[in-house]
Amino acid sequence: MPWIDTHCHLDAAEFDGDRDAVVARARAAGVAQIVIPAVAAGNFDAVRLLAIQHDFTYALGIHPLCVMRASTGDLDQLAQALEMHRADPRLVAVGEIGLDYFVAGIDPDTQQHFYVEQLKLAKRAGLPVLLHVRRSADKLLAGLRRVGFPHGGIAHAFNGSEQQAQAFIDLGFKLGLGGTLTFERSLQIRRIAASVPETALVMETDAPDIPPHWLYKTAAEREAAPGQARNEPAELPRIAKSLAVLRGWTLEEAAAVTSANARAALPRLARSSPSGC
Repeated sequence: MPWIDTHCHLDAAEFDGDRDAVVARARAAGVAQIVIPAVAAGNFDAVRLLAIQHDFTYALGIHPLCVMRASTGDLDQLAQALEMHRADPRLVAVGEIGLDYFVAGIDPDTQQHFYVEQLKLAKRAGLPVLLHVRRSADKLLAGLRRVGFPHGGIAHAFNGSEQQAQAFIDLGFKLGLGGTLTFERSLQIRRIAASVPETALVMETDAPDIPPHWLYKTAAEREAAPGQARNEPAELPRIAKSLAVLRGWTLEEAAAVTSANARAALPRLARSSPSGC
C-alpha cells in the first residue's frame, strides 16, 4: 500500500538532527515517494541532493514568503536550474510558488511578479506547479488564466471555497490535503474532500508544518516544549484515514486513488524511480 507525500520540506532545519530516521519511519509507514519543494534559490541544490540521496523527487521555485529577500537574479537562477536539470526525472514540478495574503509585510505586487514570472518559466519548461494557496485562490486562478498555463499541478494545502476548488480542478489541478483534514472543525475542507471528484485529491504532509490534530500544540505548549509539534511524512497514512472515512474508502483504496492522482498531476513521478511510485 504505497503512499506518495506530494509536499514535504525534508530539507528543513527541524529535520537536521534525525533526517535519516525520519526517512526510515516514512518508508516503514508505507510512504514510497516524497516530493521535496524548494522555497528559495539558496536551497535548490539541497532539495535536489536530498532527492538523489533518498530516491525521492523535488521541485524548484521561490516561495511567496521568500520573495522579499529575492531578486531578479533568483529568477534567472531558477531558469538556469530548470534548463540544467530538464532531463532529470526527479525534477517533477516548479514550486513551491504562489501568493500569500495572510502573512503581513509581504508586498503584494512583488508576490504577483514572482508568481507570474515563475508560471512563465514552468510553462516554458513543460512542468506542472506546486501552488501555495493562502487567502489568494482567486488571484492565483487569475494568474493561471492570464499566462495560459496548460500543465496543471497541485493546489497545495488547499483551503478555499467549493467554487474555487472546482475552478482549480477545471484548470487541471489536484487539491493537496494534509493535517488540516484531521480537525473536526475544518468543516469546509472536509466537505470539499468528501464531495469533489475522487480524481482531484492528493495527499501531503507539508512536514514539518501543518501537524495533524494528535500532534498539534498551542502557542504556549510549543514555547514550553520546542519541536514537539513537528509533523513528518510517516504521519501520512494516519492523516489519510480521515479522507478514507469521509469518502467511504478503505485505507488501501485511499492510497491507490491518491497515489494515482499524484502521478497524474506530476507525470514524472511515474518514471522517477524503478519502483514507479
